[in-house]
Amino acid sequence: MEQKIEQALEEIRPYIAQHLGDVEFVKFEGGTVYVKMLGTCTHCPLSEITLKAGVEELLKERVRGVDRVEAI
Repeated sequence: MEQKIEQALEEIRPYIAQHLGDVEFVKFEGGTVYVKMLGTCTHCPLSEITLKAGVEELLKERVRGVDRVEAI
């Protein structure tokens, strides 16, 4: 499961990197993927949109069993 999550995150990293940010996988628990937003994403008011519309949608589409994504 973790490998599939990491592979999916690799797909979206180039987009996030264009904005000088990154996303780090922390853990998967009970259908929820926990990630840490890095770089400029840490203080960006649009990081929640990136998280939900970008990261969460991609993971739900690519990795069976992912229900949601939360930043920690």
